[in-house]
Formats: sequence, structure tokens, C-alpha cells
Amino acid sequence: MDKSTVNKEPKKLKIVHLSSAHNDRDVRIFLKECRSLARNYPNTEVHLVLAGVEERLEDGVHIHSVPKRTGNILTRMWRTVNQVRKKALELQGDIYHLHDPELLRIAIRLKRGGKKVIYDAHEDLPRQISGKSYLPVKGLIAFIIEILEDFVSARVHGIIAATPFIAERFKKIHQNTIDINNFPLDSEIEFIPNATITKENSVCFIGGISPIRGTKELVDAMEFADCRLELAGEIPVDFQQTLEASPGWNKVHALGFINRQQSMEIKQKSIAGIVTFLPFPNHINAQPNKIFEYMAAGLPVIGSNFPMWRDLLEKNSCGICVDPTNPKELAEAINYLKEHPEEAKAMGENGKRLVRETYNWKAEEVKLFDFYQKFM
Repeated sequence: MDKSTVNKEPKKLKIVHLSSAHNDRDVRIFLKECRSLARNYPNTEVHLVLAGVEERLEDGVHIHSVPKRTGNILTRMWRTVNQVRKKALELQGDIYHLHDPELLRIAIRLKRGGKKVIYDAHEDLPRQISGKSYLPVKGLIAFIIEILEDFVSARVHGIIAATPFIAERFKKIHQNTIDINNFPLDSEIEFIPNATITKENSVCFIGGISPIRGTKELVDAMEFADCRLELAGEIPVDFQQTLEASPGWNKVHALGFINRQQSMEIKQKSIAGIVTFLPFPNHINAQPNKIFEYMAAGLPVIGSNFPMWRDLLEKNSCGICVDPTNPKELAEAINYLKEHPEEAKAMGENGKRLVRETYNWKAEEVKLFDFYQKFM
């Protein structure tokens, strides 16, 4: 026996997650995928390369940093991707898990170097670009982007998609494709006990505030609603005046940024949670975490009337779907839930049960592990 091999530990498998655009607290990348892999594979090192973050070891994940993104968007994308690639190669990983479309230009290089490469499609990028009204010739840009994204994605070892809709697109070009949904972590789920609920005359919207998320239409709806709106989130300065000019603004309680405890208290006293994103291409087949957070809190959800959202909310009797561009229809849904408290309560309980049983990260974590087993 070669003495040099005695008492040697087996080489640890090294998984390297890469992002040139996300932060170090990203829920999908760090809190869910990286931590799950580090916790469940003891003979595996999990590394995460990001830009402009504090380098550290946290929850078993080795976090590395390249310089912060600076300059215009094209400069940032080119320079930062090159820096991420350099750091990635220094780490000598076995599996590289890419989280940004801009990183696809280094995917084939990594594969040629004998590395396993996974592409994680967080968004349906071509449809996202199609929804950006400020882009000139956006249709042409989206068409070119889809061709390029498909070309490289077909040549990596596997694709993870954030929703079933995105997965269906990639299954046409790569058989090793799976959807791993952004369902909530246990720590994100606030199951409010029934005994503590004291409802007030309010509905809530908690999250990012912007025109494409239907905030203007929601504020307009309050003119016709028999309650107030608890609006939590930072309002962009250039959007504030637009909202304040709405006749419904006098029924809005603008809270600004709130912490987790405040969020829980607002959901506890609200009649319903609102998620009425406008029908942009990237919204129609999205699954906002906010829906599941409202459901976990026992709130009926008033959502946009997209087919996927109807299947989730109305078929499971845990909410009402409306035309997000129609303030009066939205107000009617709010008033209906206010006037039918027992039905609203039943919807809330249905939603809470579904999150406990199905729509949670534990179920998706198992799918992530099964997918990774193919490369270990």
C-alpha cells in the first residue's frame, strides 16, 4: 500500500455558485440553495462568488467577493463577469452553478475545462425584456437574447428553472431540466394562530412598490373600497406624486420600509393581502413569494387574473383573482371579502394548509438534492 494514501480523507466535492449581480442575502441563491447543499452534504464544500460583498464563512457556505460593480451597465457586466470567472477558476470547483444570464458567456469555457455546469434561470429573460417599455426595439432584443440563451443553455449539463413555466421553455432544448420553485423557507413562513387574530378594517400590500406592480391601480381602487390600505414598502420619489394625486390616496396608510415584526402585525389585522401585478410578460407566469407569505399568514389573497394564479388561488379556494388594470373590480373583491368574513376566513385557512403541506422550501429542497445527485 502506498503510505502516502494512509489516513488521507477523500477529496471533498467542491460546488461553486456564481453571480455577478445578486447580493449576499439573496433568498434563492444563499438562503435556500447554498445553505441547503452545505447542510446536507457534509463531504462537500459549497462556495459562493459575488461582487462587492464581505468575504466570510456563513452557515457552511464560503462566500468570496470580486470588486463591486462600477461604470455603465455594459462595462459592469463585462468586467464583473470576467472577475467572477477568474475567481471561480481559482477555486477549482467540480460543479459550477450559474445564476445570471450574463454568466452564460463563460459557461462553455467552464465545461471545456472539465467542469459540470448548471444554469439557474430565475426569470424568463426574453419575456422580461419584452415588458420593458423604455427599451427601443425591445422585441428584436428579446428575440436575439432568447436565441443566445437557448444556444448556450442547450450545451450545459443541466438547467434549474424558478417556475414550471420557465422549465417548460427549457425542456424543449435540454432534457435535464427541472423546476425548483421559490417557495418559502420555514423562517419566512409566519403561521399566525387563529386565537390571536383581531381583524381591522384594512387590506395590505407589503413589498416592492412600482408602476408595473399595479400600485397605482390599487391606490385608485381605494376610492371605491370600504376600508383602508396598509401600503408597506419604499415608494420611489418619482412615483410618490402620482400616487398622492389619486382620489384613493386618503384611504392609504403609507408605512415605508417595515421590519419582519411589523409585517406580521399588519398581516394579522388585515382582511386580505393584495398582489395585483400588471400583465407584463414576465409577471403572467411568475410565482411571487408574497402570495405564499400571505397564504401562510392565513390571509385570503386578491391576485391578478393570470391563468397560473387562478389555478393557485381560485381552484384551491384561497383567494380571488381580478383584472389588475381595473380599480373598480379590485375594489369589489376587497368589499366582498370584508362583507363575507367567514368565507374570507375559510380561504385563509385553505391557503395556510397548502403552504404547510405543499408550497414550502422543504419540498423543493428534495428536488434540488435529487438533481445534484446526477453530478456527484
